[in-house]
Amino acid sequence: MNAALHRLPNGMAVVADPMPGAQSAAVGLYAAVGSRFEAVGKGGLAHMVEHMVFKGAGSRDARAIAEDIENVGGSLNAWTARDQTAFHARVLPADVPLAVELIADLVRAPRFDREELEREKGVILSELGEILDNPEDLSGDMLFEAAFADQSLGRPVIGTEATIRDFTTTDLQNWIGGQFTPERLMLIGTGAIDAEALLALAEARFGDLVAGSVAPQAPARFTGEARREARRTAQAHWHLGWAAPAGADATMPAAAVFSQAVGGGMSSRLFQQLREERGLAYSVYSWVQGFADTGLFAVSAATDRGDAPAALALAQEVVRTAAETLDERECGRAKAQIEAQLRMSLESVQGRADHHARSVELFGRLMSLEESLAELAAVDVGAARAAGVAMLSGRPAFAAIGGGTLALAA
Repeated sequence: MNAALHRLPNGMAVVADPMPGAQSAAVGLYAAVGSRFEAVGKGGLAHMVEHMVFKGAGSRDARAIAEDIENVGGSLNAWTARDQTAFHARVLPADVPLAVELIADLVRAPRFDREELEREKGVILSELGEILDNPEDLSGDMLFEAAFADQSLGRPVIGTEATIRDFTTTDLQNWIGGQFTPERLMLIGTGAIDAEALLALAEARFGDLVAGSVAPQAPARFTGEARREARRTAQAHWHLGWAAPAGADATMPAAAVFSQAVGGGMSSRLFQQLREERGLAYSVYSWVQGFADTGLFAVSAATDRGDAPAALALAQEVVRTAAETLDERECGRAKAQIEAQLRMSLESVQGRADHHARSVELFGRLMSLEESLAELAAVDVGAARAAGVAMLSGRPAFAAIGGGTLALAA
């Protein structure tokens, strides 16, 4: 990689990653702050802010923002996660300055009009309705609630109907002013960009931001509770979750290998035993996600209601057995899959930008591809098994929609 990390005097990170032969550029402003930073009673505020900045910023209203980026064939969008908010653009090389200008306006000069806020509440309530009507999405939020009960990390990113209806423009202004401090921000450009020009744009648009003072985030506690909803659905949607290493923990590569081997592909134990051999599920997989202070390893499935108890019991057995019997061949195949996924993601300008943002957020620096692959290569079957044993040592969290009285095996 040609990526380089710079720091503005105010502490803001700037990453430039020119890619020879690229015909477009990805430019993103990544904030290491998301829904888990919200106060009690303000669930969904980060997500609301992400929506509202597009309703008018700087000299542009919502239509002008959309037209100005699309007049040059580009795109501009955003997302909110539990630990990150991102505003990203995809443009041709000549339009990188426009992309940086638009993104800077979104976070530095949003209008936050009261009438627009009331309209957007209706839009987000409609989005919430889609989630509530989708058992797969809703049960995923329920898993986080069970895993991190009574904590911001366990609350849904979108918030609730009550919190969404209660937001004011003052809430939005306080969030932008208090949370989007330069030491939490990263401007990242990848693809057909000029590194010196990007750094100059960052200095011009963000150099006068004043470093803020934010309270440290309380570490998350894994609670291992259960959440169920006895909805009449065609399928039972359920998730098992265990505490996992933090994203920058030295054992995370081994945890990722274990998860991949257990349920990361069609050759995995979960897929082969639950779907191919027993026909108990169409969708079954495992995943692991690391945050700054904790992580979550989970098995997720959608099964016929009548098959749900057998599928759940078998899944628990498969995962426990894998921690004891994972073999060299499975470990090698999982490592090959993870390496391929990483290399393929870095072929995309957007994928590279997202990768760099996560690296700086978790490690405070850029992790080279070679370093990441070296860590992966160092994982042997013993380390993968040990990671599995460590994750499975505590009480799991459980979430389910449908399946009646579906419960974990003792």
